[in-house]
Amino acid sequence: QVQLGESGGGLVQAGDSLRLSCAISGRGFSTYTMGWFRQAPGKEREFVASINWYGVTYYAGTVQGRFTISRDNAKNTVYLQMNSLKPDDTAVYYCAARKYSSNSALVGQYDYWGQGTQVTVSS
Repeated sequence: QVQLGESGGGLVQAGDSLRLSCAISGRGFSTYTMGWFRQAPGKEREFVASINWYGVTYYAGTVQGRFTISRDNAKNTVYLQMNSLKPDDTAVYYCAARKYSSNSALVGQYDYWGQGTQVTVSS
């Protein structure tokens, strides 16, 4: 069974940086595509970034140039470095795993999800 656990959320000010981590237990991590999504109160869950097993990345336009997704297959961990944070980035951030090698921005194409970590950006 694959389990995901996010960490690194918190309360920061606009313009600050934050790094989220997602630790994955279970087999097969190195072959999964990993994604980050977020959900703000009253809104649908939305795609943030993904990285496939050979390191190709894909970003939402709203975070392109500010956020960086990376993975360490030896540590079974995926990261989301968030720079120049804005109040609009406030949300619960979720890590997700997809059992295919292609990147995807669709919630329904991910097979495993973490519980989420809160990121709050004050103005």
